[in-house]
Amino acid sequence: MAVEDSMAQRVLACTGCHGPEGRAARDGYYPRIAGKPAGYLYNQLANFRDGRRHYLPMTRLIDPLSDAYLREIAQHFASLDLPYPPPRPAQVSAEVLARGEALALRGDPARQIPACAQCHGASFTGVTPHLPGLLGIPRDYIAGQLGAWKSGSRRAMAPDCMAQIAKALTADDVSAVSHWLAAQPLPASAKPAAALPAPLPMGCGGTGGEGAAR
Repeated sequence: MAVEDSMAQRVLACTGCHGPEGRAARDGYYPRIAGKPAGYLYNQLANFRDGRRHYLPMTRLIDPLSDAYLREIAQHFASLDLPYPPPRPAQVSAEVLARGEALALRGDPARQIPACAQCHGASFTGVTPHLPGLLGIPRDYIAGQLGAWKSGSRRAMAPDCMAQIAKALTADDVSAVSHWLAAQPLPASAKPAAALPAPLPMGCGGTGGEGAAR
């Protein structure tokens, strides 16, 4: 029997964990990859292959792949325009949610923590080509990745802005912002924004720009 030779067929191995067509899986760990900016997806694939991120099944899957092929995979998933499921209500107090909202929308200038919205867009749907959206992602995944940056087990190209931010967050901060983001509904258009209204608040590797400061 002939097998369809298409990128959709080739990346079926990805959807075994990330869900059908790249939607987030229900276990709270694997993130949605459908519709994420292509530059972001490519950077994450390269990070797994090159040792900046550590998850053995991912590394084994993409270790032999070239940069060009990783870009093809990233472009495929970035091109998918699929509906998001409704968010699950947060099972925490209003005080915790208020703390998460403050960090997401305003940051904490006294601790040099920028708002999530300053980099990921005012609607938290990401910015092309390199900045991912933060909505439609399970709370456990958001908290887990912030923890990985905080511990140093997840890294990005220098300057690693997310590591710097995560290390300034307390455990309560991580819990609050993870709960708040995971509970937010998607806007009518969940596609990444074309550009940010202002420069990034700090240098951030892999984004195509140096930001306002190192």
